[in-house]
Amino acid sequence: MDKLLLIDDEADVQYSFRRIFDSPELELHTASSGEEGLRLIPKIKPDLILSDIRMAGLNGLETLRRIRQLDPKLPVILMTAYGTTQTAIEAMKLGAYDYLLKPFDVPKLKALVTSALKAARDMRQAVALQPMLESEDYEAGVIGRSESMQAIFKLIGQVAATDATALITGESGTGKELVARAIYHYSRRSERPFLAINCAAIPENLLESELFGHEKGSFTGATQLRIGKFEQCDKGTIFLDEIGDMTSTTQTKILRVLQNGTFERVGGGESIKVDVRVIAATNKPLEEAVKAKQFREDLFYRLNVVRIQLPPLRERRDDIRLLVDYFLRKLAGPGGKPKSLGQVTLAALEAYHWPGNVRELENVLRRATVVAKGSAILPSDLPTEVLSAIQTDKPATAAASGTSGPATVAVAHSASAAQPMDIPGIARQLFRFARGDSKLRVLPAVERELIIEALKETKGNQVQAAKLLGITRATLRKRVEKFGIRQELAVH
Repeated sequence: MDKLLLIDDEADVQYSFRRIFDSPELELHTASSGEEGLRLIPKIKPDLILSDIRMAGLNGLETLRRIRQLDPKLPVILMTAYGTTQTAIEAMKLGAYDYLLKPFDVPKLKALVTSALKAARDMRQAVALQPMLESEDYEAGVIGRSESMQAIFKLIGQVAATDATALITGESGTGKELVARAIYHYSRRSERPFLAINCAAIPENLLESELFGHEKGSFTGATQLRIGKFEQCDKGTIFLDEIGDMTSTTQTKILRVLQNGTFERVGGGESIKVDVRVIAATNKPLEEAVKAKQFREDLFYRLNVVRIQLPPLRERRDDIRLLVDYFLRKLAGPGGKPKSLGQVTLAALEAYHWPGNVRELENVLRRATVVAKGSAILPSDLPTEVLSAIQTDKPATAAASGTSGPATVAVAHSASAAQPMDIPGIARQLFRFARGDSKLRVLPAVERELIIEALKETKGNQVQAAKLLGITRATLRKRVEKFGIRQELAVH
């Protein structure tokens, strides 16, 4: 649950905030003065502070100065009904997350609070390299024992120790933002702000203003001065995700910041100097964009000081089992018991090509934990496209004819679909699991899963299930008793 602290001496404002942020996901605390707010901070440990500027005793700016001394990474949004350009600039120089004028536009206020809380999580949430959930409850982790991931862990450590610009490339869902945050958390700037901006999610005409700010009246709708992310992030780290989607004008300004640390607000003439470390990411081939004159070559070389190329999940299948274990423990929550996974289910997960990479795997497991009726995730709990990954389009003739070569067998997953399964491929995967788990007995584990699936497929009809399995009904009954399957089927 996120905690908000409102510091405002007006009872009406406190009442309004209680109504606006009446949510089970938010815990709102209030203080009527800067002094009271400062006393509450170490007690309640808020994730975000919203403070009025004009108050008796300590005003908002002085309160902000003291908050920065207590915790430089705690986001603070300042509010006032008497906004001036000088006040806004002073607030941002002191490290305010943003500046808000009264009366509030409620949707904009909520959007700003959501954005600030995400920034707070990004700054506070530790990113673990190879986390061990048995001992530490990491919310985010970069997982992998494959050679490619071990090389990336080493590179993260090397680049984190410097202020060098880093370019993270890879397909969507490979964990580029996690790597960026890991670099930040292990860097010398870890006690300063970290802001992430998705360049593809912000309209082209607004991205430049979002990054560099704008002067009042610089364009239609610019009713007040706005401080951009680079000014907010002075002395900190800024993560520019999907940088390949920037316009040429914005690219030019980014290049200038990287070259000499200066820029101008939209509509402004004053040169503003900042000290910001830039980490960029893209899923686009920037070299091709440079050749096509869609991305500045000089900016590419400025960004590409240290390159971290993340492999797609299909190229590091040995990590899938680790990722599955990690996500199931994470989804179970503190003190919860994670769902178990049958070997056939795991075989399907390892065989699937994962176009959405690690993000897709997490979403599939999240869905499976919801739809699973018992303590185990069964193959039928997986999406059809994942389950079909352990099938091939080869005709099921070899096994039937007794000919030599790879044996295949058709296994029906629904009343209307039946395709052959690559038995040797599945066997190799199962043996790989067995080598990593000394307690795993492959044949009993597979036999049990097949019997459960056959009974589910036939809605518990043992005669039909026995036919599917190619055994007698008496043999099926013995196996059901042997494996204690009746109790598990009753749950499902």
